[in-house]
This record gives sequence, C-alpha cells and structure tokens, in this order.
Amino acid sequence: MKKFCIGIFLIFGIVQVSAQKDSIYIKAKLSQDNKTLEVNQEIIYHNHSEKNLESIKLLNWISAYKKRGTSLVYRKLEDRNNSLHFAQRHELGKVLELNIKSAENQTISINNISDENLYVNLNESLQPGKNIKLQLQYKMQLPDKKFTGYGVSAQDTALKYFFIVPDHFDPENNDERDFLDTEESVNFNTYWTVDFETSGNNFIESNLEQILPNSFKGYLDSDPEFIISKNNFPEIKINAEDIKTEIKFGYNITTQEIQNLEFYLPLQLRFIKDRIGFIPERIFISEKFRAKEDFFGNNDIRFWTFRFKLFSDAENTDLDYFGIISKKILDETIITNKEDNHWFKNGLKSYLEIQYLKKFYSDKKLLGNLPETNILGLKPLKWFHASRVKLLDRYGLAYQYIMSQNLDQKIDEPYSYLSNFNDMAISSFETGTLFNYSADKMGEEKFNNLLKNYIAENTDKQITPEDFLDQLAKEDASTSYLKGFLREKNRINFKLKNFRAKDDSLDIKIVKNTDEAIPVKLETETKEGTKTSYWIETEKNERLKTVNLPSEEVYKITLNNDYIFPEANYRDNFLYTKGLFSNAKKIRFKLIKDIPNPEFNEIYLNPRIRFSNTYDKFLIGMNFKNQSLFDQKFLYSLTPYYSTGTQKLTGSGAVSYSFLPAESIIQRLTFGVSGSYFHYDYDLSYQKTSFSTNINFRKNPRSTVSRGLSFSYSYFERDLSQKMILANDYGKYNIWTAGYGYSDNQMIHEKSFSLSTQGMEDYNKITAEGFYRWEFAPRQKLSLRLFAGYFARNETRNNTFDYGISRVSDYSFAYNLLGQSATSGVLSQQYVLADGGFKSFIPGTANQWITSFNVDSSVWKIFHVYADAGLYKNKNNPTQFIWDSGVKVRVIPDFLEIFLPVQSSLGFEPGFKDYGKRIRYTLVLNLSTIINAARRGWY
Repeated sequence: MKKFCIGIFLIFGIVQVSAQKDSIYIKAKLSQDNKTLEVNQEIIYHNHSEKNLESIKLLNWISAYKKRGTSLVYRKLEDRNNSLHFAQRHELGKVLELNIKSAENQTISINNISDENLYVNLNESLQPGKNIKLQLQYKMQLPDKKFTGYGVSAQDTALKYFFIVPDHFDPENNDERDFLDTEESVNFNTYWTVDFETSGNNFIESNLEQILPNSFKGYLDSDPEFIISKNNFPEIKINAEDIKTEIKFGYNITTQEIQNLEFYLPLQLRFIKDRIGFIPERIFISEKFRAKEDFFGNNDIRFWTFRFKLFSDAENTDLDYFGIISKKILDETIITNKEDNHWFKNGLKSYLEIQYLKKFYSDKKLLGNLPETNILGLKPLKWFHASRVKLLDRYGLAYQYIMSQNLDQKIDEPYSYLSNFNDMAISSFETGTLFNYSADKMGEEKFNNLLKNYIAENTDKQITPEDFLDQLAKEDASTSYLKGFLREKNRINFKLKNFRAKDDSLDIKIVKNTDEAIPVKLETETKEGTKTSYWIETEKNERLKTVNLPSEEVYKITLNNDYIFPEANYRDNFLYTKGLFSNAKKIRFKLIKDIPNPEFNEIYLNPRIRFSNTYDKFLIGMNFKNQSLFDQKFLYSLTPYYSTGTQKLTGSGAVSYSFLPAESIIQRLTFGVSGSYFHYDYDLSYQKTSFSTNINFRKNPRSTVSRGLSFSYSYFERDLSQKMILANDYGKYNIWTAGYGYSDNQMIHEKSFSLSTQGMEDYNKITAEGFYRWEFAPRQKLSLRLFAGYFARNETRNNTFDYGISRVSDYSFAYNLLGQSATSGVLSQQYVLADGGFKSFIPGTANQWITSFNVDSSVWKIFHVYADAGLYKNKNNPTQFIWDSGVKVRVIPDFLEIFLPVQSSLGFEPGFKDYGKRIRYTLVLNLSTIINAARRGWY
C-alpha cells in the first residue's frame, strides 16, 4: 500500500510538472513550389508569471521579412548586407492570412497581422499557473533563404522562427521583441508535435525526434528547426560506452569528412561529457549553424590559382566540428536568455575549445603548416613572429587587437549591441579565457565538477549565469572578481616592476592597476628552458605585491604568459635577471610589420620605394617605426629618403601618443608632432612642422557613425623661385586649423559633414562641407555634395590661400598631388574632390566666398554622369555662376576614376581641340583607406 501511494504520488507529480509545460501542435502544408505554408496550430499556454495576464504576446517573426524598414533589414545593413533591402516582392516573407480562436471557438481579432509582436486580448484574466488554449490558422509566404539562412532555396527549405509562438523569455508579455537573426532563444520547456504535408518525395530533418517520415514529437529546450529537401542528408550514430547519440546534418558532407567525423566525434563527445556531464540523444546541425560556429581562422588561403593549406583536412574537420558540437550541446542543455547572458554559453564553448587545444594541439601554431611553405627555396614566413605564435594564443590576441583600438565592449553588453567582431573576441574568447584562467587556478577537475553539477541542477530551468559565478567564488575566493569584471570594459594590467637578488632568492615586485583581488600567474625560466609556475594571490586594495622566490638559476621572469588573462598590456610582463638587459626589456629589430612580441621592444625597419611626385620622383628609403599589426598608444615613425628626382635626402617623421579611456565620451585623444621635407616644384623644397590634437568621440562599435574634433598648428618654410620672390610670394607661413567632422558610412544612406576654421596672419576663413550618397539600387548610387567657403578676413598678397574652383591650392601639402605645381600635362589633370570640386578646367579662384553643389549618379555598370554648379565671388568683382557636366568612369571605385567633361560654362568641351587635356582623373594610393573600407560591418 505504501509503495502504491508513493507510485501514485510520483505519477501525480510528473503529471503536475508536465502540466506546467506549454505544448504546441502544428499541422503544416507546404505548397508545391515551396513558397507558401498553410498552418493549423494549437497552443496550450501557461501563465508563468506572478501576475494576472490580460493579453498574450505571440511572436510573428516572419513579418521581419515583409518590407524595408524592419529591425532585421537595419541589422543586415549594419552587417554590410543589402540583399533584403533590395529584395523583390516574391522573395519577401509575410503572413497572408491569420485567424485566431479561443478554446470556446470564439474569434479573437488582431489589429495588424503584419506586426512582429501580436497581442491576443483575453476575455478573462489568466491567473498565474493557469493555462489557456489558442487555435491558430494562418498562411504565410516564405522568404528567400539567402537573407538569413532560413527560408526557400532551389535546394531545400529551412524553417526556423517562422511559426507563431509565445515568448517564454517574457512571461509577463510586456516587452516587444523583433527578429534580428542573432539565433535568438524564444521557446524552452515546450512539448512539440509537428506534422508536415509536402508534395513529392521530400526528406525532412529536425532537432525534434522523428516518429514517422513527416511527423515529429518531443520536448525541446531550444527552438525547433526543420530542413525539407529532396536529398537525404547523412547522419552518424555514436555508440560508445555511456554515450549514445545520433548526429544529423542538414547539408551534404563528403565521404572523407564522414570518415574523419566517425573517428573524431567519439573523442570529442567524451571530452565534452567529462566537462559538462551531459550529451543529448540527438544533435541536429544546420548549414547555418555550421557556418556560424565553426573554428575561426583555419581556412585555406587562396590567392589567384594558388591554395595554401594551414591545416590538414582531418585537422580542419576536428577543429571545426569540436566548436560546432560543443556549442550545439550547450544550446540544447542550458536555458538562458541570449540577449542578456550570451557570454555564458559562448564563454563555455571557448573554454572547451581551449581545453581541447591544450590537450591535442598544444604545440600547433596559429598559422598551422603555412610557415613551412617553400617559395624559391626559402620559407619567408619563418621570419615573422606570427609563425611562432601558438594556436592557443588566438583567444588572447583577438581581445588584444580590438582592445588596442578601444572598440571592445563589456562582456555583459546586450547581445544585439555587440559588434560582429566582439561577438567572437569578447563574448566568446575573453569569457572563455577567464573561465580557463579560473580553472587553471582552482584546478580543472574542481572547475569541471562545479560546472557539471550546476548544469545538472538546472536541467529544464532558465538560469541566471551570475549564480554560477557565485558558486565559483564560494569554491575559490580568488574568482570573486569575475562578477564585477563582466560589467565593465576592463583595463586590468599586471606589471613586473623590478627584482632584486638577495642571497639565494629573488625579491620580485609586482604592480597591478586595480584594487580588485585578482590572482596572477608568475613563471620563472632558466637558460636551459626549465620552467616553474607560481600562483600569486593579491589582496583587495593591494596594488604592490612583493614575492620572494628561490633564484635557482632563474634567467627570465614572466607574468601571465601566453595571453592567459585578458590584460591591457603584456609588454611589461617580462624581465631578465642577467645580462645587459637585466631588469629591462630587450630590443629587437624586424623587417616587416608583424604580430607584436610583447617580450621585446620591437623596431620595424621597412625598406621603402614609392613614387612621390614628378619632382622627387621615386623615393628610396628606410622606415623606422614601432607600429606593429596592433595599435599602440605611443607611436613613432622616421623615414629618411633619397630622392631620385633631386638626388637629395628628403624624409618625414612623426611621434604621437593616444589616450584611450575605457569608459568615456572620448574614444581616443591623440597628441602628435610631425615633420617632413620634400619638393613641390623643380629644385624647390618645402619643410612642414605640425603639432596636432585629435579627439575621436565614443561610438557604438555596431554603428557606422564617427565624430571627431581636430586642432592643428603647422609651420611651413618653402623655397621660392626668382619669379615667386619678385611676386612677393609666401616663403614662410604658419596655419592653425580647428574642425569638427561627422560621418556615417552606413549602406544605402551614407553621409558626412565637416565644419572648420583656418587662419594665419593674413586671413581667416570658415569652410563647411556636406556629403550624401544614396544607393537607390544594388551598386547604383546617387551622390550629392554641398560646399561653402567664406573669408572672414583676407589680406593675402596673392591667390595661394584662395578657394579652388577646379583645382585645389595645396598650400598645406596635404593632398599628395603627383604634380604639386604642375600647370600643364597629365599630372596637372589629377582631380581632388575639394573646395569647389568642379571637374572642368574653369579658370580662376575665389578670394571672398564660394558655394558649389556637386551631383554624381550611376547610369550603367562603371559609368556615371556628373554635374556641378556653383556661385563664387572675388573682391571688387560681381558674383559669378558656373557649371559643368560629363561622364565618370569608375575603373576602381573611390580609388581610380576618370572624368570626361561634356558641357559646361565653357561650352561643348568634346568639340575643343585640346579635349584630351581636359580629361581628369583621381588616383588614391592610401592603404589605410582600403583597409577601413574592407573592415566595415565588423566594428
């Protein structure tokens, strides 16, 4: 009787628990062309909140594809993807019909079925713990798969986030939530029954258990997804000891890849289970998930017809699928709101990767086998420090790279605000590094057991990851700093101040720039390579720590070696105890820019050969600088040249220092001094010395908006020809400039604005410029520019400082003109979009004021038409109206463009005998401009 009662109690308990879980039944019919889906759906929804509900929010996320202007479209534009913005009607997704009824078969009206958030008003309040049944009938047009990886393609149909469902992460149904294609979490703890009706012989794969060929059932703690295809995709079953699981793929993989996976998957699953304690019975991997979660940085390098392999095919499979499988298991096991707690699962994925690499790839290099590539009997990559960087170092290096530009973000930044690069470098890599650091300090077994217990205790529950950090802190007090670490952009730095030999021991002074009690790993090394590690505990408010260690022939001392902790500066983590550089850093000379080696003060010696202008011609020289592939606060560059045009020494140099406050309205404050000596005409040189301050204001790393202030003072001294001396031209002058700049390089609507004032002893002028570029069709753009310049005072002796109409007067030597003083020939035809911006050679300058309006529009492929119009006034002369028009050929957009004038104030220009001399061109040879254009969309 007692056993019977216990049994009844258990059964009743199970029923009660099940009763609190929502259930969704779907019967879906896919049209013959796969473009429309008819759905009959039943939702049993429980009130999981602690208050009465008057309405229920349903997510209708297919409406994110319905038109321009949705949150999804803006998100894609931020990622430099305009395909959805320019989509044709038949490629869009939307709800065509929708009917919602209550359990009593009463129709419930919806104001707008195209809203992404549908609010279903209830006739009676739904009390906490109670449930309601909703019946839905709707028909939807599926979007093209190219936009997000979900939708219809010629090969298959991928369904995810299209069904109308409740939002389990908003139990009070208050907050509107739009689809952003960030693999958001919507449903958990839901029992699904999904039946499909399709035409033809289709195969359907899903993360739900398949009961019949087109029927699926089961509980999910993640969102359901389905792939409907004519192809039967492969699957791999694992039966190894206590691991029995089935891995299904939503895409085709090669026979070789299957063989590699059959070898690696049992090892990977065992490794993962030993650390998190759980492997699901089914693992479904879609093509989109594979692309998002595979190993970053192991792809082959392709150049022209050449292909350079970093890793073997087997290694690539192992590295890629370990990350994919790890993240998929974490997604199926841990329930957490991705928007707020993305860092937990992302960090655990990186932690597992780091552990896996430590065990199986500890000696592998970041560039894999690439440094062994033989070119003409040489292995040139061996000359780079990058060839010696370990694969494991990638986690710390990614953080260092983005942090050095002050574009990193807080770990707990809402996921939708993270830049694409910070999604990897901060949410994943930095957090994973911290988990690994904690595991190393407290012991990996202890950390893994804590993690396994935490996951097991929270099965089928939505978690708050800070609770895990609290448990870590209870287990090891040295991890107490982690909770606060998540909430700030950190600039933690440990520094080896110095050491002092004392008998047979060393007194080592360690400085940290925080009051937090954060442990640090100290490592000593002998000349023979014997290493000894020590964990040094620091107390709260203790910024200077003195450690006494046995000397034992110690040659080198290191803190947090191999980027094991996300520090602001690793360059002060190394000291030598013997030799010339005892208590100091060694100096190393290098030929080519490289990943920095923090152990050395590196000086890069770069041979330079470049064409400057028609006077200096080719410059041959050597550049000395300390700038590596990562930005640094203090930079210097010195470049002496030999001018082949003048047979004289020329050159330039600059020194700057940048302040990068982590939390401030200012992103970067830079002070700089520079100087140069070159030629601006035959046998005429100039010297320029500048002092500058630049302020770049804080920007959202996802945003394309940049704002800044600049202040500069420049002194010029130039040689004058006899004619210039007789004309009383300027040989020495100084110019101060102050300006504000705003730019927004977003797709579709690109715009910028600048306002500046400039002056010297003889003039003061104010200049404003606005620019707008509209992409009205794919790769078809309309550009508008408005320029205005006004002399508040002009007492100059000639037209040197006037506003240019069709030619810019480069008195500040800032435009890198090929023919600075050229008045005829090809070099004089170079065009720079500045001042008036006219393309036709309209004579004269403006010494009082000028306004101009420049228009440029795409016509066909690389051919554009342009038109310019403006007014200008010179002293003692009436106002003049001028205009021109013509055709522009964009050979290399924004870098090499040719202007063919047609009609202007001068007349019909193709009819002029010297028409060839009227053709203009732009030529921009600026590598940083190309790099900035390439990295848009990442940060």
